[in-house]
Amino acid sequence: MKTGRTEAFSDGVLAIIITIMVLEMKAPDGASFNNLKPSLPVFLTYVLSFVYVGIYWNNHHHLFQAISNVNGKVLWANLNLLFWLSLFPFTTSWMGKNHFESTPTALYGCILFLAALAFKILVYCVIKIEGANSKIGIIYKSDKRVNISIALYLAGIGISYIYTLLAVFIYLIVAILWIIPDKRIEKSIH
Repeated sequence: MKTGRTEAFSDGVLAIIITIMVLEMKAPDGASFNNLKPSLPVFLTYVLSFVYVGIYWNNHHHLFQAISNVNGKVLWANLNLLFWLSLFPFTTSWMGKNHFESTPTALYGCILFLAALAFKILVYCVIKIEGANSKIGIIYKSDKRVNISIALYLAGIGISYIYTLLAVFIYLIVAILWIIPDKRIEKSIH
């Protein structure tokens, strides 16, 4: 099977996720900047999650540009990734509304961890169909960024119960690690 329908479906789901996240933000009563202060944690959490969805969209796009076919395992692995990403609006809203309290921040980290794990599984399934010596197989043979991200998410989850702002900072650091798309994939498709 070609990748076009999988890409289009995934793009649609990601667009809906972003839409749901922004709809969760409610305008405050009152017309002064002081009325916005209580909404600041909600806005900051939205920005972080928007960046994460953008990172996943970007890396997903690059991954599917570098392959030619999908099979049932890749489709299910892709749905697994989309499932965890679809929970971003809920955890984003909960963490923001509760001003980075421990449990919502830990759950946010759990969803980030599970989405990263799902992306790793998707890449594994793609490599199975493309081959270990394919462009993707060679690129992802030892992907340190994914493994570092997973370890940092686990650290952030634990730290959420000690110092929540440090956990959020860890989540931000991981996002910064991924802001620039994987140059190895860009080079392989041009």
